[in-house]
Amino acid sequence: MERGKRSRLQAAGWKVGSAANFLDLSPKDALLIDIRARLASALAARRAKKQITQTELARRIQSSQSRVAKMEAADASVSLDLLIRSLLALGATRKDLATAIAGK
Repeated sequence: MERGKRSRLQAAGWKVGSAANFLDLSPKDALLIDIRARLASALAARRAKKQITQTELARRIQSSQSRVAKMEAADASVSLDLLIRSLLALGATRKDLATAIAGK
């Protein structure tokens, strides 16, 4: 957030912080959520780049289209294992996974 905007909000009585602060997340929980979001984003981007539908990806990983949609939305009910298996099914390498997690 821009410094000026932060100052104006604080002057008006607003508290400014991160989602982790607002939700009172531990650093480990915040990191886990960040990793899940990065993998979900990488999955959606890789699927779109390969021009594969959610239904086609679901068929490849023996799941459902709605589950793929939940994966791409970083739904908490989706395991990290399933996110990683799905990325691998789309041809991701270990390096691709590491890059996605690191956010590079």
